[in-house]
Amino acid sequence: MNMKPDIMVDERDVELLAAIEDGLPVCAYPYAEIGKLASMSEDEVISRLERMQDTGIIRRFGLVLQHHSLGYKANAMVVWNIPDDLVDEVALRIISHDFITLCYCRTRHAPVWPYNLYCMIHGCERRKVEQQIEMLKHNAGLAEFDSDTLFSVRRFKQRGARFSQTETQNPIVAT
Repeated sequence: MNMKPDIMVDERDVELLAAIEDGLPVCAYPYAEIGKLASMSEDEVISRLERMQDTGIIRRFGLVLQHHSLGYKANAMVVWNIPDDLVDEVALRIISHDFITLCYCRTRHAPVWPYNLYCMIHGCERRKVEQQIEMLKHNAGLAEFDSDTLFSVRRFKQRGARFSQTETQNPIVAT
């Protein structure tokens, strides 16, 4: 579901999104509890969330797991140097593999960093992840493109995405 460019998000939507940023409470009526935080009725919470899902503003609800605690200790970011006109096509081939947990494009910073397409693989064993990377290169036709694999060596923080600002956060301002 793609977000339509003319869909507007009002201030109440933003308040609701901020209220669910840390996840839904584990209780019998989570939308009612979220409604209390956002000064909305349970029905309004559900209605707004449904509308934002229908319009593509919210793509999905999901869990943020502490994957390391679950045995996923071989985590690799694979970076690719893909011609700009092929990025969308190649990304679709990459994300068709179930073991890919994240895939996105960023601007290159050549000559220091020539990579523009990134994907993440979480695995329990480094050897298995390396095999998946080789399978990905073969199945998705990526062997011809320059790539590098960055295995995690240390964790500092893990959580879902954030977009709201609180008084204790200092937004980074680009100059």
